[in-house]
Amino acid sequence: MTGPSDARYRRDPSAFRGAVETRPFESEVLRGNALGDPHVREVPVYLPPAALDGERLPVAFLLAGFTGRGQSMLETHPWKRGAVQAYDAALAVSGDPGLILVMPDAFTRLGGSQYVNSSATGRYADHVADELVRFVDETYPTQPGRRAVCGKSSGGFGALHLAMQFPGVFRAAASISGDCAFELPLGHEMIGAARALLAHGGDPRGFLDAFEEKHSLDGDGHAAINVIAMSACYAPAPDTELGFKLPFDPATVERRADVWNRFLSFDLSSARRTTSTRSGHWIFSTSRPAARTSSAFSSARGSSYASSSASASRTSTSSTTAATSGSTGGTRRCCRGSSGR
Repeated sequence: MTGPSDARYRRDPSAFRGAVETRPFESEVLRGNALGDPHVREVPVYLPPAALDGERLPVAFLLAGFTGRGQSMLETHPWKRGAVQAYDAALAVSGDPGLILVMPDAFTRLGGSQYVNSSATGRYADHVADELVRFVDETYPTQPGRRAVCGKSSGGFGALHLAMQFPGVFRAAASISGDCAFELPLGHEMIGAARALLAHGGDPRGFLDAFEEKHSLDGDGHAAINVIAMSACYAPAPDTELGFKLPFDPATVERRADVWNRFLSFDLSSARRTTSTRSGHWIFSTSRPAARTSSAFSSARGSSYASSSASASRTSTSSTTAATSGSTGGTRRCCRGSSGR
C-alpha cells in the first residue's frame, strides 16, 4: 500500500466526506486489444473517511451497465446525485466505516465488454479480477480477501460471471437486473438489429463504420450495437473479418443455432460451472423488492453473503438475486426469468 490517498488524483474534493480518486492504470492484458481501445484506464476509487484515517476496509467492485463506465457513478450534480455521493452521505448517517468502492472502466468502442475475456474485445475478466484486484490491494488500505462484486444490467451479469469464474477472489456477489435468460433481452433485439443492418446491405461492418461517424442510438441503433457487442463478447471468431459471429442471418433473421449456443454457454439461467476448486456459489431468483445498495455493501463486511434484487431486467421481465455461500458444493441453477410475481 502506497498510502490512503493522493491529492494529485482527487476528484471533486468538496463533494464527499471521504475521497474519490481516479488514478491511471496501465493494463497489460488490454494492451493491443482487437478493437484498438485504450489499455490505460482511469480507475475511480472511493475511500470512506475511515480509510483516509488508515483503517483497513473491505472492498466492493461496482460494475457499470452496457454503454456505461465506472466514472458515471461519480455524478455530483445537486439535482442528480450519483451512487458514490449517495453512499458517502449514507455512511455519514449510519456511522458505519463503510467499504472502499472500485468502479472499473470496461467500456469498449462497441459499448461494453460484459466483463468477459474475448479475443474480439479484450481480456476484461482478467483485467478486473486479476489486475485491478492486485492494484487496489497494493494501493489502498484493504482487508485481504474481504472483497465483493456487484452491478446492474450488464454489470449485474458481469458480477455473477466474475464471482463464478473467480470464486476465490470475490467472497460476495450481487446482481441488480443482471442479463440472464438471454431469449428475453436479446430475442427481440435481433429483429431490431436486422432492420438496422438493412441500410448497410446486412453488413455489420457498414453499420459500424456509420456508427463511428455518429454514435446514434436512435431507432434500431441501440438494438444493433447491443447485438453486435454481445456477439463480440460471447461469440468471438478471430479467423473472420469482424472477429465475431452474429447469432442470426441478417437477411432472414433465422437463428444460427451454433452461434446462439455459444451465447447460451454464458447464460446464467442455465450455466453449470463447477470445478474441484470452486465451492459454495448459490445463485437464485427472487421477486422481492430491491435491497438498498448500502445494505448489500454492508453485509459484505461481516460474512461471505450479499444479496440484491430488482424488479426488472433490461426488458423489465426478470428479477435476479445472487449470493455466495461458504458451504461446499457446485454452482446451482440461477436467475431465471419471471413475470414479476
